[in-house]
Amino acid sequence: MVNRALDAAAIATLQHALREKARELGFASIGFAPAADDPVRARHLHEWLDEGLHGQMGWMADRAEVRQGPRSMWPEAQSVIALGMSYAPEGDPLALEDAPEKARISVYAQGRDYHDVVKKALKRLARWLVTEAGKAGLGEVALKVFVDTAPVMEKPLGAAAGIGWQGKHTNLVSREYGSWLFLGAIYTTLEFAPDEAHPDRCGSCNSCQVACPTDAFPEPYRLDARRCISYLTIEHTGPIPHEFREAMGNRIYGCDDCLAVCPWNSFASAAQRNKALAPREELRAPDLAALLALDDAGFRALFSGSPIKRIGRNRFVRNCLIAAGNSGAPELREPVERLTLDEEPVVSEAASWALGRL
Repeated sequence: MVNRALDAAAIATLQHALREKARELGFASIGFAPAADDPVRARHLHEWLDEGLHGQMGWMADRAEVRQGPRSMWPEAQSVIALGMSYAPEGDPLALEDAPEKARISVYAQGRDYHDVVKKALKRLARWLVTEAGKAGLGEVALKVFVDTAPVMEKPLGAAAGIGWQGKHTNLVSREYGSWLFLGAIYTTLEFAPDEAHPDRCGSCNSCQVACPTDAFPEPYRLDARRCISYLTIEHTGPIPHEFREAMGNRIYGCDDCLAVCPWNSFASAAQRNKALAPREELRAPDLAALLALDDAGFRALFSGSPIKRIGRNRFVRNCLIAAGNSGAPELREPVERLTLDEEPVVSEAASWALGRL
């Protein structure tokens, strides 16, 4: 016969130790939520998809039924462990706005690929959890770990687990770590005590909405990905729609504007950042001219171990050409003109547009 009182005490002790172990492994935040599906979250997801606001991200619609909640993916799950790892920047992410000859790379992509860093830490934490649960006499424990690439809604789960709230820009915001958290999740058959869901603390602030260069927020808490510069520079294939090109400025991979202006970032510090996520010096403020010269081999060499590598040379150079066209820099005319003869249509089209601007 199972002694439920002893089990509950063992789980509570394990849960406390798990919080400590997560921080030891480099996570800034950890929280717990029930694994049951939330019909409100599921409804919001389906409404967003039905409106087509996901653009070309067909993988979101393809697995929507699984994505709508933890139990929809794994019926045996009892708890969600939500975790956040800080990648807080040292300086102002908007500092290169007035340096058009430089390329702006989103803070999160200036260092090592976060998928690798976070997943490695999650797996270490998961192995520790299985071992410690066995020592505590809690029997066989099953679990699954996720970092961004699975059909998991990490942001609403993070809010449900109390590590932050989804701001008006739809990203998670933490009182302690601002907007600079990479999220991961562990689903488990252990039934941990849930933390309180985090209250929304955006108040009347609309800084993120005002800051968006392409008006990608039709209303607070709703993102039209098709207008978002992060989506356009990373997920969108083919030519960038002309209506957004000027607004992209010198952003060539991602966009930090809506995050950077959030007042809660005043509590974030680079000292909180996981050391494995430090930016590479050559990606802080790279010269557009050097990036325009990249062939496929050069691109792969420069971005080895970087999340930027996944979009490939052609899409990346396309983005750099849009930035060149916006730069007004006459010294970029020659490298741009060479790329009008590129064998890839998405590159040659962007080069012709940029040349016309220069």
